[in-house]
Amino acid sequence: AEDRERFEELLERLNIKRPSALTAMTVDEALAAAEQLGYPVLVRPSYVIGGQNMIIAFNEKDIRMYMDIILQQKIENPVLVDKYMMGSELEVDVICDGEEMLIPGIMQHIERTGVHSGDSIAVYPPYNLSDKLVYEIVESSRQLAIALKTKGLLNIQYLIYRNQLYVIEVNPRASRTVPYISKVTGVPMVDLATRVMVGEKLKDMGYGTGLYKEPPYYAVKVPVFSFEKLNDVNSLLGPEMKSTGEVLGVGVDLNEALFKGFISAGFNIGTLSKRDSKGVYISVNDNDKLDVLKVAKKFNDMGIKIYATKGTAHVISQLGTDVTVVDRFSDSDQVLRLLEDGSIDYIVYTTGSSRKEIDDYTALHRHAVRLSIACLTSLDTANALADIIACRYNEFNTELVDINCMRSERQSIDFTKMMALGSDYIYIENFDGSISAPESLAITLCDRRQGIGGDGIILIENSDVADVAMRVFNPDGSEGKMAGNAIRCVGKYVYDKGIVKKEELTVDTASGIKNLRLFIMNGKVSSASVNLGYPEFEPKKIPMKTSKTDVINRKLKVGGKEYTVTALSVGNPHCVIFCDKVDVVDVETIGRSFEFDKHFPERVNTEFVRVVNDHTLKMRTWERGNGETLACGTGACAAVVAAVKNGYCKYGEEITVKVKGGDLFVKFDDTGLTLTGETRLVFSGTYVL
Repeated sequence: AEDRERFEELLERLNIKRPSALTAMTVDEALAAAEQLGYPVLVRPSYVIGGQNMIIAFNEKDIRMYMDIILQQKIENPVLVDKYMMGSELEVDVICDGEEMLIPGIMQHIERTGVHSGDSIAVYPPYNLSDKLVYEIVESSRQLAIALKTKGLLNIQYLIYRNQLYVIEVNPRASRTVPYISKVTGVPMVDLATRVMVGEKLKDMGYGTGLYKEPPYYAVKVPVFSFEKLNDVNSLLGPEMKSTGEVLGVGVDLNEALFKGFISAGFNIGTLSKRDSKGVYISVNDNDKLDVLKVAKKFNDMGIKIYATKGTAHVISQLGTDVTVVDRFSDSDQVLRLLEDGSIDYIVYTTGSSRKEIDDYTALHRHAVRLSIACLTSLDTANALADIIACRYNEFNTELVDINCMRSERQSIDFTKMMALGSDYIYIENFDGSISAPESLAITLCDRRQGIGGDGIILIENSDVADVAMRVFNPDGSEGKMAGNAIRCVGKYVYDKGIVKKEELTVDTASGIKNLRLFIMNGKVSSASVNLGYPEFEPKKIPMKTSKTDVINRKLKVGGKEYTVTALSVGNPHCVIFCDKVDVVDVETIGRSFEFDKHFPERVNTEFVRVVNDHTLKMRTWERGNGETLACGTGACAAVVAAVKNGYCKYGEEITVKVKGGDLFVKFDDTGLTLTGETRLVFSGTYVL
């Protein structure tokens, strides 16, 4: 495995590909080797660990500069010159008993080849490998392990280039990924390997051979660096390893696992709905100019302002992406001022290998570390960061995974999707309390492309004070206190399922016990009414920060503009704005501004309402944590209360509220607020998580 010639003979015999390579002892030999192989090439001394003194050379200048430094050390062994192939890197740990082998898992790196495996983010299981390639990896690993007469652990690094598998290196030893894979697969790799080394066989230990079963989680290894202590070193990622530790992120999908890993590694990550980040500074070398377009578009689509150096900005702007041109860090104090005033939250920076370019980045990185600003020197890492900023995960809506009690297989969840005028929720029975992370579950299930799709999930649970209890979780994982349409569907669910066979029943919610009246047609509930109680106008009960005793038809400045609003709580906080042309309102922009305005500590739902006549309203709603929906039950109630308080509608009369999904009927009288509307079953099924 260490002898290059013998190893190449072995690969030739097994018909396994590896990148072309040559050796050199002089500058001229290195130049000739690079010319023969074709730039770029990977250049390194013989017998190094951690990628020490290893570089990627893109031209003759890089080769000459590198060889001048290496030859000064009076080397005795040749310099290795390998063809650099920019592809996806894989890592495999194998346990072999000399006859059979077991692969607990295949790991795929986020960063392409060229970044040391210790500095790369490794994902298990692989996130974009075809079945054909997985089969080829397993068979190649089997052949290598047995041909090398391995008894114990073997670490193999592969790369995929143009859909072809190549071996980078084979290490007959344990690797840094052994504890990581052992934890997430449950395979006691060290124990098994030790028993194999003293003569036991894998088949006698209760383990099969080949590839171990796929886990119910994604797991990522994210490197940790010590640049805050070593702030004058070259922190650019490359073939030489620079990390000093690593963290493990585990989640039900790749983005959740990546989010946990990045947060644990010290990254400051905002979210799309409430993001602290304001801008990203991008400067890349010529080799990365085309690849930077994808990263820039992702940041631009999220509304993150892009600052870039002249050449990088020119490339980005060609696709119509907005970009602000700034100086290089060493040319003026412009970038430093942007860092200091908080305009930049992320730095994406790739550079050449000259001393000046490295010194320039080192100075920039020193200031970034002091200000806790993430510096990314790989576009693949930047892509991953952009993806997890765009996803809706945060510290409060991810599943807390007990590493000692991980699920051994995927969880199956029975669900029912129900709808009330287009307001659709996913209903799950949780009488046994088996749903331990509903916040994370809501993120997954409510996704309309990769999940079931819905305005939220509803857990139906036992109650000591009512016929049944319900909990509401929005698509961003936040828990709501009430959902007017959903509570009516809960009544239909428990009646039609025979759980509570009453036409009048009570439901325990986070905003109190609510009374339902069900209307039965052909033995099934067709519509339902719910009494939501009395609205709250006192600001601290909404809650809302204001010195006023109430907010009815009052001026309020939000997002730099002044609005006339009526604020109240109907289980959830609401802000009602009356307008003449509700169809042309920019609901998303205004609604998002209200949702995260400083006046509303728990965020707020915003209703845009047109008064058609004294018994009809037309409404659009921006729901906190959910965006604009087709119908909002508590929003319709808030709109009617606001209309009554402002003299547009009459107290005690049933008002029709027209929403995108149909008509809701609301009465505000001495008994409180009564909401009536249809309820409908959409479909039932089983979701495998």
